[in-house]
Amino acid sequence: MSATPTIAFDAERCDGCGDCMSACASAKSTDGNTAQSRIRIVRDDEAGHWGVALCRQCGDPRCASVCPAAALAKGDDGIVAWDAERCVNCLICTAGCTFGGIAFSADEGHVVKCDQCAGTPQCVTACTRGALRYVTAAKLYNRWGELEDLFVPGLGGCQGCNTELIMRHTLRRVGPNTVLATPPGCIPGMGSVGYNGMLGCKVPVFHPLLTNTASMLTGIRRQHKRKGRNVTALALAGDGGAGDVGFQSLSGAAERGEQILFVCVDNEGYMNTGAQRSGSTTYGAWTATTPIGDSARGKAQDAKNLPLLMMWHGCEYVATASTAFMEDFYAKLEAALEASERGFAYLHLYSPCTSGWRFPSASNIEVARTAVETNFAVLWEYRREQGLTLSRDIDDPLPVTDYLKLLGKFRHLDPAQIAHIERHVAEQAQVLCELAGMQPREGERIVCHPSDSMAVDLDQ
Repeated sequence: MSATPTIAFDAERCDGCGDCMSACASAKSTDGNTAQSRIRIVRDDEAGHWGVALCRQCGDPRCASVCPAAALAKGDDGIVAWDAERCVNCLICTAGCTFGGIAFSADEGHVVKCDQCAGTPQCVTACTRGALRYVTAAKLYNRWGELEDLFVPGLGGCQGCNTELIMRHTLRRVGPNTVLATPPGCIPGMGSVGYNGMLGCKVPVFHPLLTNTASMLTGIRRQHKRKGRNVTALALAGDGGAGDVGFQSLSGAAERGEQILFVCVDNEGYMNTGAQRSGSTTYGAWTATTPIGDSARGKAQDAKNLPLLMMWHGCEYVATASTAFMEDFYAKLEAALEASERGFAYLHLYSPCTSGWRFPSASNIEVARTAVETNFAVLWEYRREQGLTLSRDIDDPLPVTDYLKLLGKFRHLDPAQIAHIERHVAEQAQVLCELAGMQPREGERIVCHPSDSMAVDLDQ
């Protein structure tokens, strides 16, 4: 079954203003009475926040399955539609829906429910707090889902790891006319180069050293070009194979403008061999080689900003992306693939590691999203002819501590370390803001939202 667009609700952002209900009533009722709104914001006193009653356009809608008249059905557009000709007003559907998404309207004389306003939901437009979002990534999943999966089933990734998502979706789009390099790390570790005598990938794939991925791809790309064959030379590498011992060949290939698409999956460490620190590991983070003790308090240096280093090489294309923002990732992969036909393209993906970062496997996307929303990982792209542009506004980030609290590798941080990280995040955001040619509002700079006392308990 195809995925469909949905209206997502963030309870943490909702203040109960009711603007969404007013907008819905104006669009869908004759008198604009909020009692006729098809979205309801309700206070959950037990949970301490606002909740929402709204049709989820379920994949297997319970309202439709219990309807004795077949008046409700899910259409090809993903909307659960109501048929006035069939409805007998039994109201069984209202009991079947566990989300309060369909209700009887006394004014209308029948049940009413959300139809997403033909793709422009007025409730989302009216919400100024960002509590409602119209998520349209489904159309991309549907389109890309029809492409061939060039990795075999059963790769051995850790539970909750998003690296397999990155691998599969990247290679689906790049396609079979590809030569793939996967240097030592999590990607070949989960089976891209195969195990037990079986190959894990459906395109030619090789396992270079950490030091020579880009140089080996250079030779392969040039040799195919000499033979008159245009192939995509693709690297899927970790931050160690890209920014540490692999940087010399990466830098050389970028400086020469080799026609390569290099994707760095950055999980901030050598996670495949036991969670050792790398140049991309964040200041203060626990790793197996930056332990916590009486004197050692995690990594003592700030992370290397590898995407900016690549931008200074004058590459054809450089961008940062996150699996929490898949539409942005897809668009940048398209741009990187096209740019690799002209020169060197580099795509840097922030990839939270469930085991090495110490957070529950179900929280991977939440961690990735919060990293972006706090400016810990800023999304941007660089085109040689246009310069650097930001993919998201960065002038109103969430507090950095919202991100730090999610990760066990930061649980030991003291107030001084937290303050250091907050300053560094703000400084990096300011640099990117200036590089993008954006001027902060008069008299303002990017702020880091420090806590009142800096004494933040990360265990809470």
